[in-house]
Amino acid sequence: MSEAEMITRLDAGSAGFEQRLTQLLAWEAEADVQVVQVVEEIIAAVRQRGDAALLAYSRRFDRLDAAAMSQLVLDRGRLQRALDGIPAPQRDALETAAQRVRRYHQHQRQESWQYREADGTLLGQQIVPMQRVGLYVPGGKASYPSSVLMNAIPARVAGVDEVVMVSPTPDGEVNDMVLAAAAIAGVDQLITVGGAQAIAALAYGTETIAKVDKIVGPGNIYVATAKRAVFGQVDIDMFAGPSEILVLCDGGTDPDWIAMDLFSQAEHDEDAQAILVSPDRDFLDRVAASIERLLPTLQREAIARASLRRRGALVLVADMQQALAVANRIAPEHLELSVEDPESLLPHIRHAGAIFMGRHTSEALGDYCAGPNHVLPTSGTARFSSPLGVYDFQKRSSVIMCSPEGAAELGKTAAILARSESLEAHARSAEYRMGGEKGKGKREK
Repeated sequence: MSEAEMITRLDAGSAGFEQRLTQLLAWEAEADVQVVQVVEEIIAAVRQRGDAALLAYSRRFDRLDAAAMSQLVLDRGRLQRALDGIPAPQRDALETAAQRVRRYHQHQRQESWQYREADGTLLGQQIVPMQRVGLYVPGGKASYPSSVLMNAIPARVAGVDEVVMVSPTPDGEVNDMVLAAAAIAGVDQLITVGGAQAIAALAYGTETIAKVDKIVGPGNIYVATAKRAVFGQVDIDMFAGPSEILVLCDGGTDPDWIAMDLFSQAEHDEDAQAILVSPDRDFLDRVAASIERLLPTLQREAIARASLRRRGALVLVADMQQALAVANRIAPEHLELSVEDPESLLPHIRHAGAIFMGRHTSEALGDYCAGPNHVLPTSGTARFSSPLGVYDFQKRSSVIMCSPEGAAELGKTAAILARSESLEAHARSAEYRMGGEKGKGKREK
């Protein structure tokens, strides 16, 4: 079977399209009962035994024979030495990416505000950063320095007091690129523990690890399950599904470029999703041919092949208006507008995690160095959620200060509404501050 036949072909104008599209998009993290049980046991052990449990799990899962937690803590000096030791091209790339990410996120900072009404009443909102944030980064042979930048830099721009990073080091294998990224991003401390036990430690605290306010960063099924379990005790970034890309193309882009854009998500894992939507049937055929020719050249060919077979699609639409409707229906994590005039389409996009505009803007640039965050909503959640940003590390408190005149006027409304809800103390609390005979009379009763 050729790759052109392997990938699903859909026609948005055909009967049953919506049903077939729904089936293609369907993905839900299945709760593995055994994983949940293991995670619950790990969380309970960390809560009860603290550092001792972390050391035991490090010996069991990561084969680290540490006698004390101090052996698993890397301070700023160790992170800086890693940065100093990596090759100059890698350091330059990290610093360039970090600079761009930092500059972009500085535009997201929200400031406190207030206004004063005519009677002197002050209203507003106080915005303050979280105190302590935990960042999870996969370890061992996996290398995700870009994830460090994307998660830690917005926290720092927000003004978070302390950023603590946890990352496992199986068999003591330390990834210097990850450590270097942590140094550049302003991570205060890196603790070489991972898995559900690291999430539990961040959520509840141990003798060595202080409890955090929020946990961000990707991980395996045990990490994801643990994040779900501690949500509410602490905040988390999001419940993430497989990576996705949706490309809208008018047929004018090199089909090899589009095929490689689809591969850029398909190579993540077998559940990743890559979809191309175009009104040009001949162009879809040419992209299918590019897929067939280029797929065998990938190092992760088997993964990309499985992803395209299971969840990939080439979708024919009548025109770009229908293409936009399909895009908003899917609400993709990554949306490429590979068309002649992408700015004309932008106002019509309602749902997308990140929008890549024009023929020369590959999604890969957003993953690493364009500036916007690559932590994005997946599985259609772009309908109601947003990329990770500075605002995720800031808290908002309402500010209310009534003048005597304002308290007297607002008290009338509050008292009426409170009594309509049969909450007399609420009403009287407002009336006591109204002044005049009514307020005085209430106090004398």
